[in-house]
Amino acid sequence: MTKIPAAGGRFGEGVLSRAAALVYTLLTIELLFLAGVVPGLAGLTLLERDPGNVPLAVACLLPVGPALSAAVYALRRRSRDLADLRPAVAFWRGYRANAGGVLKIWTPWLAWLAVAGLTLANFGASGLPGWWAALLVVVAVAATLWVANALVITSLYAFRTADVARLAAYFLVRAPGATLGNLCLLVLAGGVTLVASEAALALLAFAVAAALLRNSRPMIAEIEERFTR
Repeated sequence: MTKIPAAGGRFGEGVLSRAAALVYTLLTIELLFLAGVVPGLAGLTLLERDPGNVPLAVACLLPVGPALSAAVYALRRRSRDLADLRPAVAFWRGYRANAGGVLKIWTPWLAWLAVAGLTLANFGASGLPGWWAALLVVVAVAATLWVANALVITSLYAFRTADVARLAAYFLVRAPGATLGNLCLLVLAGGVTLVASEAALALLAFAVAAALLRNSRPMIAEIEERFTR
């Protein structure tokens, strides 16, 4: 595509043009993410915050994995050439390519969250010692940090599911900065959900995807250096 010269330089060289392109990209990705999760999000907002609804709430989160993966893919593939600005094409390409692989890691993680959530919600009647509750929370947090790594890896690379699982676990320790960053992101996401709602968090999906990608830079750099050559 031929670039059109602009006053003072080529099209897209100015700060305003780049800022407008970034806003357009983020807005497009956010709208496409919402389109991908509307059925689950609608069900989630209608559910009462009752322990008995934990399995249903977790089931409503199934569409989030592929949509978030597509957002990460689109942000990673974002072109710096403003004359070739097509975030929607990148989003749907990433969605089609990665949905199956993402669900292979996303679904077991959600199943584990459902079990942990039900156990914690009915912990008083379980007769288990108190330290079991703390252990469940720690394991749930670790599993969430693991799935964050796995989602980024699956979004960007064509590895086997078993290799994705191993790499995601390996980088929890190998890239402590990324793990800490994702832990902070998890705390912020939990805070937004508690203070506002799941819908409010969904409206910030573009920021979550961008933060995941930024936190994962050390992991991405090492994967490309060691495992993709």
